[in-house]
Amino acid sequence: MGAGAVGCYYGAMLARAGREVTLIGRPRHVDAVKRSGLRLQTASFDERIELKAESDPSAARGAQLVLFSVKSPDTEAAGQALAPYLERDAAILTLQNGVDNAERLAATLGREVIPAVVYVAVEMAGEGHVRHHGRGELLIGRGAASEAIAAAFAAAGVPAEISDDVGGALWAKLIVNCAYNALSAVTQLPYGRLAQDHDVPAVMRDVVDECLAVALASGVQVPDGVQETVRRLAQSMPAQLSSTAQDLARGKKTEIDHLNGVVVRKGKALGVRTPVNRTLLALVKLLEGK
Repeated sequence: MGAGAVGCYYGAMLARAGREVTLIGRPRHVDAVKRSGLRLQTASFDERIELKAESDPSAARGAQLVLFSVKSPDTEAAGQALAPYLERDAAILTLQNGVDNAERLAATLGREVIPAVVYVAVEMAGEGHVRHHGRGELLIGRGAASEAIAAAFAAAGVPAEISDDVGGALWAKLIVNCAYNALSAVTQLPYGRLAQDHDVPAVMRDVVDECLAVALASGVQVPDGVQETVRRLAQSMPAQLSSTAQDLARGKKTEIDHLNGVVVRKGKALGVRTPVNRTLLALVKLLEGK
């Protein structure tokens, strides 16, 4: 549900392994997949994968597993659209940015939603065409169907681990996104080019320090080494443009309110100053309005 770059990548990997997969997405993308299959381009293969694609949420009827991968601002609306077609025993896994989507979706649906942390660099290279730049592993929260879900992904070549502290991992990923996404969006530069600038790494460290202060005040235990993770990301994904940069380039609304915006709002409520995150949030919001 939400066949963008992330949803298409994981759906295609499952379909490639023999699972029956249906993508629910935008009509033009769906039409392209129906005509020619979904092209999945990676460093090790470039294939057209046959799977079903529809633009109506009713296509989720009968599904055993729903990969929920819409943009964070659309969580409640997409959940409401999906609800009438969910099977009683269907498992729901969120593959989204942000730290509260599983909680929001569970409240909308009135049922268990399993959160996951997604570590993948992908982009939509055109209608019906996904380009994979690196990684792909999943960290899955513990739920009734978590073991079966992890096994299905592992069989499809997607490393999947189950965690009892997915909340801390979601915050760690949020912090990395806060460091890179807005800067990549404002400049329309990939991660490797950002890190080459003399002043940018210092700005990123300031962003991370603010995020960690807000997490601490919120009672969230963030895994150690986030600053080092941020530093190394530009080395492991030098050509990657952030999802926020990709959204702005296409004239689409971004998820910035659920990235740096979360840190700003929580910081304000807790009395923690977040001036660098606030500045990046304001700049991206201005660009959204152009």
